[in-house]
Amino acid sequence: MVKGKSIFICQSCGYESPKWMGRCPGCQDWNTMVEEPVRKRTFSGGMPGGRNNPLSMEQIDLSTETRNSTGMAELDRVLGGGIVSGSLVLVGGDPGIGKSTLLLQLAGSTASTQKTLYVSGEESVKQIKLRAERLGINGKNIFVFGETDIDVILEQAGKISPDIIIVDSIQTVYSPEISSAPGSVSQVREATGRLLRLAKSMSVPVFIIGHVTKQGAIAGPRVLEHMVDTVLYFEGERYHSYRIIRSVKNRFGSTNEIGVFEMKNEGLVEVPNPSEFMLAGRPEDVPGTVVVCSMEGTRPMLVELQALVSTSNLAMPRRMAAGIDYNRLSMLMAVMEKRLGMQVQGQDAFVNVVGGLRIDEPAVDLGITAAVASSFKNMPVDKATVVIGEVGLTGEVRAVGSIDRRIAEAVKLGFNKCIVPANNIRQIDNKKAEITGVKNLAQAMEALLGG
Repeated sequence: MVKGKSIFICQSCGYESPKWMGRCPGCQDWNTMVEEPVRKRTFSGGMPGGRNNPLSMEQIDLSTETRNSTGMAELDRVLGGGIVSGSLVLVGGDPGIGKSTLLLQLAGSTASTQKTLYVSGEESVKQIKLRAERLGINGKNIFVFGETDIDVILEQAGKISPDIIIVDSIQTVYSPEISSAPGSVSQVREATGRLLRLAKSMSVPVFIIGHVTKQGAIAGPRVLEHMVDTVLYFEGERYHSYRIIRSVKNRFGSTNEIGVFEMKNEGLVEVPNPSEFMLAGRPEDVPGTVVVCSMEGTRPMLVELQALVSTSNLAMPRRMAAGIDYNRLSMLMAVMEKRLGMQVQGQDAFVNVVGGLRIDEPAVDLGITAAVASSFKNMPVDKATVVIGEVGLTGEVRAVGSIDRRIAEAVKLGFNKCIVPANNIRQIDNKKAEITGVKNLAQAMEALLGG
């Protein structure tokens, strides 16, 4: 017998090689090359819906393009204002984070006006029914289908003509034409490609759930994220009840928006004011605690930073950062010692963002230095003060964006004092708060701690 031709494909990044290699040249992962037979493909040119003639931008009609609400304001925000017809949305997240719950609630909230086909390759229809009853969902317009064969799924989609299709999950769907196992690079790529053609040809939005690797990236080839229109990551800490859905790719809206939910017995509940949620139970008049304002897309969020600085008995003092970058903390402490004369390099330092959030925005630099200095001097920062500003290596406090929205959010939650960069003063119209502009760290410490 003539042996069929095969290639080796990396299951992490999709790199193809004619021979096996222990380490993938593309992503440098070990033991990820898997042998798969080569299948002859026939491609038909053009986009789904037949061949078209080129059109000028003025000839393209958008009057019929509308967004449909998901029934959840937080999810609408992340999607850019609602669901776009014909879009393909990929939702990723850790196991048990609530991906299936979120999309089942999406189906339930739109059941009164839209027909949904919920395809499950991991759970039986009875299991889904049990979860729906727990969530209080009983929509006759939700059709549950336990199937993993992509041909059968597309056939049923054609018969039912749903308004929304949900596939849970893409790693369980397979094509009989490909001999490799479900979840392999070839199967994931083929199934996603066919769902993409279905979404465009029927103008129906398709939501697919994707597994994630132990590194936190969506499993499967990187081309999977390139093929879809929107990529959403569902995040949350194991010991916290809140969940954050974040957009990392969106062809129809901003890529920096987040939606905040709280996981309860009745499912995911929206948190319309996450700042108030994050500041609940905040201690008052205690050294080492400071409130900062971070921008998540177009949404300002007030969060509490806590710092603990204590004398170290080690040759190399410990540094621990939860929710902020460790290297950023080390750099800011070096700036404080050099520019302020604070002997903090010989101290153990622990900094935490309360609530488990992760903040990467430089606008919280001044808040980090204020929390560290407050703990070091054992002097509390005024509880009604919000600290905003980026710190440079020379100790200067640099201007930040969206300063008006940050201050408006602070005033809404009862904060009446704001320490901001001096270069931002002329951009502020809000008269309800006492605004103090600072040019460097020395002025900031004078305003916050009296020197």
